[in-house]
Amino acid sequence: MRTDVTTKELMACVMARDLEDGLGVPVGANLPVPRAAVLLAHLMHGPDMLVLLSWTRANLVDVPELRPFEFITDWRAAQWGESYWAHDDGFLNMKQRSNWIFYVGGIQIDQFGNSNLFGVGDDHSRLKFRGPGGVGTGNMAAFTNRYYLYSQTHNPRIFVPKVDFVSALGWGEGPGTREKWHIPGGGPRYCYTPLGVFDFEPETKRMRVKSVHPGVTVDDVVKATGFELVIPGEVPFTPEPTDEELEILRTRVDPTGMLRS
Repeated sequence: MRTDVTTKELMACVMARDLEDGLGVPVGANLPVPRAAVLLAHLMHGPDMLVLLSWTRANLVDVPELRPFEFITDWRAAQWGESYWAHDDGFLNMKQRSNWIFYVGGIQIDQFGNSNLFGVGDDHSRLKFRGPGGVGTGNMAAFTNRYYLYSQTHNPRIFVPKVDFVSALGWGEGPGTREKWHIPGGGPRYCYTPLGVFDFEPETKRMRVKSVHPGVTVDDVVKATGFELVIPGEVPFTPEPTDEELEILRTRVDPTGMLRS
C-alpha cells in the first residue's frame, strides 16, 4: 500500500464504495472510520443519502469542511441539521423504510456475525468485563435490510467462536436462525477490520475472507482470528484509495487528520 495512506483511510474508502445513493444512515461519533465512510460516500456519489448526525437530518453535499464531533450529543453536529428526530421517532421511521443501514462494533464478534456489546463472562450479573450495552443495535439488526460489522482491532479475544451474549443478531447459529425467530432484517453484509474485509458464505453463513489489506497475508488473518474462517482459493488485496477519494477524505471529511493519527 502507498506509504502515505493509513489503514483507517483505506478502510473508510472501501466502506464508502458499498454505500449507494438513497440510503438512510445514522452516523455515530464513536466510530470515526464508519463515520468518515458514510460522509465520503455522501459527498462522492450519494447526494440523496439521508445522513443522521446526532439524529439531525442533514444534506452535507455543499458543506466545504466537516469537522468531527466527539459525542453523540455534541451540539456541533446540529450546525448542519435541517431537522431533528427524537430517538424513538427515528427508530419508528427506520422500521417503515427498507433502505436503512448501520454499523456496529463489538467487544466480541463470532463466526456467524453475532455481535456482543454487553460484556464478557458466563453470568450476566457478574461479568468479567462490562461493555457499553446494545444502545439500540439489537432493534436495528432486526429490521434493517443489511448492516455492517466493524472492529478497530482484529485479534482472537474479539473474534471468538461464539459470543457470550448477543446484542446485535447476525446469522445466529447459522442458516435458518433468523427465519426460525421471525427476524425480518437482512443480517450483516460485511465485516471490516484493520486486516481485511469479510463477508458471509451463503450456504453456511460463516465468516469468509473477501480480501486482505495490502501488506497483510491470509496467514496473518488466520492467526488473529479465534475461529476457522472460510478461505476461498484466491484472496485478493483490498483495492487502495483513489486520488479523488483521498482528496475529498482529507480536505472535507477528515480535515483534522483523525484517520491519519
